[in-house]
Amino acid sequence: MHLATRAIVCAVLPHGEHGAIVRLMTAENGLLPGYVRGGRSRRLRPVLLVGNLVEADFRSRTDAQLAALTVELAESRAALLGEPLAAIGIEWATALTAAALPEGQPYPHLHDALDGVLAAIAAAPSARGWAGALVRYELLVLAELGFGLDLTACAATGVTEDLAWVSPRSGGAVSRGAGAPYADRLLPLPGFLIAGGDAGWGDVVAGLAITGHFLTRDVLIGRAATILPARARLVERLSRLA
Repeated sequence: MHLATRAIVCAVLPHGEHGAIVRLMTAENGLLPGYVRGGRSRRLRPVLLVGNLVEADFRSRTDAQLAALTVELAESRAALLGEPLAAIGIEWATALTAAALPEGQPYPHLHDALDGVLAAIAAAPSARGWAGALVRYELLVLAELGFGLDLTACAATGVTEDLAWVSPRSGGAVSRGAGAPYADRLLPLPGFLIAGGDAGWGDVVAGLAITGHFLTRDVLIGRAATILPARARLVERLSRLA
């Protein structure tokens, strides 16, 4: 197997005395692992930072063998890792990608969306400019893995207007009228997840509550659940701004 492609660094795990196993998100082949010789060296540590874009070259004798991987930096986001909110946003988006996706399966929409979230974090003057995009990315992860939410119509009545909640059981939207008697059991649905546009801090926190419920229940289970404390730190930091 030989693959040369541009990719997003999503996870780096030390291996042996000097090497690293790196998981990259590629546009055409999805999440791919590879072994980088000298991946913990002074030269490669700044390259192998989560969120960075790299030119990657994978080589292996068989498809079952962990590929040998060489990387060259294409775009660095190292400066953002010095900003607390930007750093935790990048770390969470890449950790979610690495933990949730099966390896070797193409998810072009997720690749493009992750690249867009990282670009938004780099360009926005504050977290207000990218937090909504991160919520939408989590929704897309759920959808691409078969756990998509239906926010187009009320699950109880079929109406498409005045949708105010999400059912924590079905993942379907619920209208204000149908859900009023059960409001304490439902998740508030922020308008930006339906109509698009900018999201206020309260809307972002409400959106994270929805995606967090379904990610925890359906996707981040078993070993993948070990990344949930990182998400809790992100939600706590963003909630302070609401």
